[in-house]
Amino acid sequence: MMSTYLVTIGLIFAIMLGGIAVERLYRRFAASNPQLGPFRDTSKCGSCTAGSGCSDDACSDTDPAAAPRR
Repeated sequence: MMSTYLVTIGLIFAIMLGGIAVERLYRRFAASNPQLGPFRDTSKCGSCTAGSGCSDDACSDTDPAAAPRR
């Protein structure tokens, strides 16, 4: 019973560290490839392209359709 508890704690910790690592890799990739567009700000409430249902104006300042394609 105790081993299940410890494995679960370890798994949650590993998933958390994996998420942090993926975000850092994504930031590094976005910084080295500026031609692909800006880094997505994760402090906002969601994806503006799918209608995130934000109550504030988080999605009003950027229009993905108006961005020039290269």
